[in-house]
Amino acid sequence: MKVVIAEKPSVARDLARVMGAKEVKDGYIAGNGYAFTYAFGHLVQLCTPQAYGYNSWTISNLPIIPPTFKLESKKVKRDGKQMDDTGAVKQLNTIKSLLEQAEEIIVATDAGREGELIFRNIYYFLGSKVPFKRLWISSQTDKAIKEGFANLKAGTEYDSLYMSARSRSESDWLIGINATQAITLAAGNKGLLSLGRVQTPTLAMICSRYLENKDFKPQAFYKIQAGFEKDNISFKATSNKIDKKDVAEQTIARLTVGSNARVAKVEAKETKEQPPLLFDLTSLQQDANKKYGYSADQTLNIAQTLYEKKVITYPRTGSRYIGEDVFEEIGALFQHLADTADESIASIAKNLIGAKLNKRSVDDKKVTDHHALLVTDEKPGPMLKEQQNVYNMIAKRMVESFSEVCIKDITTVTIDAQGVELIAKGTVIKQYGWRLSAEQIEAPDEDKNNDDQDNENAQLPKLLAEELLQVLTLELAERFTKARPIHTEASLLKAMETSGKEIEDDEMRQAMKDCGLGTPATRAATIETLFQRDYIKRDKKKLIPTEKGLAVYNLVKDRSIAKVTLTGKWEQKLEEMRANKVSYDVFMKHIKDYTAKITKELLTLRISLAQEEVKPQQKGKIKCPKCEKGLILLYDKVAQCDHYARGCDFKIWRTLNGIFLDEKEMKNLLEKGKTSEFKGVKNNEGAIVTAPLVFENFKVNVG
Repeated sequence: MKVVIAEKPSVARDLARVMGAKEVKDGYIAGNGYAFTYAFGHLVQLCTPQAYGYNSWTISNLPIIPPTFKLESKKVKRDGKQMDDTGAVKQLNTIKSLLEQAEEIIVATDAGREGELIFRNIYYFLGSKVPFKRLWISSQTDKAIKEGFANLKAGTEYDSLYMSARSRSESDWLIGINATQAITLAAGNKGLLSLGRVQTPTLAMICSRYLENKDFKPQAFYKIQAGFEKDNISFKATSNKIDKKDVAEQTIARLTVGSNARVAKVEAKETKEQPPLLFDLTSLQQDANKKYGYSADQTLNIAQTLYEKKVITYPRTGSRYIGEDVFEEIGALFQHLADTADESIASIAKNLIGAKLNKRSVDDKKVTDHHALLVTDEKPGPMLKEQQNVYNMIAKRMVESFSEVCIKDITTVTIDAQGVELIAKGTVIKQYGWRLSAEQIEAPDEDKNNDDQDNENAQLPKLLAEELLQVLTLELAERFTKARPIHTEASLLKAMETSGKEIEDDEMRQAMKDCGLGTPATRAATIETLFQRDYIKRDKKKLIPTEKGLAVYNLVKDRSIAKVTLTGKWEQKLEEMRANKVSYDVFMKHIKDYTAKITKELLTLRISLAQEEVKPQQKGKIKCPKCEKGLILLYDKVAQCDHYARGCDFKIWRTLNGIFLDEKEMKNLLEKGKTSEFKGVKNNEGAIVTAPLVFENFKVNVG
């Protein structure tokens, strides 16, 4: 029997259907010589510090650096204690039983770094010796699944991928566990202060940009604008920036309405604007945030659903290119879009069938584990609005990427007005090319600082050098310098991709992707972690640090753990390990040395923290219902026990069933088990009722 291990039940069911297995058992599906079983994400994890004998948070324990990392079944916290996840234990026993009967294992977890780690942790934890092969596919269509099973890869081909994943996991454990305990203890154990290898530099980018924006002092500058007309076409020309008002006033005084100005120079330049590259996950998340306001995590979840619906290729890709083999099938995909896509996409797809296609996004050398995002030839069924939006973005980017270049004539006219140089610009699009559809998908880039476009004109008349024009209007325009905008998820994702370096060019950013913060698959989770830690909050699209987030940032901003470039270098080393260029032992020795160093650094902060305690909104006189020793800390969004660092994990949202609980009602709920009666409570069916909230078995229900 061949045992196939998928990452989740839905994928196992799909693989089983395609491969003809129909007998549904407890924890697997059997038939046709196969048993299709599954994980629920990570069933096995690195052991917690308690497994190594570190049962409390004390300075004497730090740094915690196990000589060898051990694995254990997934744990959950109950009553402040780490306990086995019963569902994980049951499924592991099912997998163990199947492996004892297996002649071969087929690894069908997601084809990427994290998917490889999920399988290997299960395999090594169970002590299996059964040989395994790898199913490596980029889409979930029936055709791709059948071809994948017909062309299984040797499991050993992915050993370096596993070592990279293992190193990432262990380094996150070492730095996260030690840095978090060190700073929490340094702060006097007054509540959990979480730090992490990727989490902390990401927080630093958000906070530094926020503070830079808030502290920015706008500086006034001035421009002279003159209006002209020729051949019934009005246009404007603008001076260069003048910093001082008195100089600007003296300059404009040299000009008068009705005076003549001379055309000094006319330059016309043809420019070719290449189409954008295909989407990888990060660029898709950026555009979805700009256009629809979707969070990175939301976009990833939507894309994952579309992948499981078989209508797009593997979403967690870091490549914006396809290989020649995939390019050969692009024509068929355009025929598919011409028949199934909405009208605007379908019309462009039809024009691309049989046409000479732009190959900017085709490069075998730039395709890593998976190629760029494409639609598949599966006909999309009914979809939720959010799913349709993301599907259309991917389809539209496809037709753009393979379309012709956009050709523009950019004309720059220099005008001499009584010795004052004025500039007028105009753009004429000669060939729209890929821009035929672009205006419907493009959104302004919040991270660009477009101070002014004063000399841009929709249309310019035909002008010749030395001809005279009459000044029809005259204005001294006051402008102000602008701060770089506060980060949105779109601009933050771009910054994470390039370790904070401001790179606009798509291809240059791709070249930087191996030394960015995190990976396309993990960036959304990092941002969500910052929300969960109450370090940041949303203000429309803006990411705003909370008081707690700023306090943590101020503590660590000068420490190496907050440095974006350091984390970017680690990410680069992990990629090099995947390519067999760096060894696990060398990388982990560096991480262990660094862990000892940063732990020592953070513990020395305890002397200087007296003035910088991280405070909640208030500390209510509410007894913790779980540990019964701690008191509840009331933050803006959550309430949690102040004995977190001593093992109590009790936390509860302050807004429940649509009702915000003040201190009095939180006390009623947690100590008496019931709030007052509220109007406008949303019950489990979504209906609005008048009722109290009831706290029972650590769950809140409508009374």
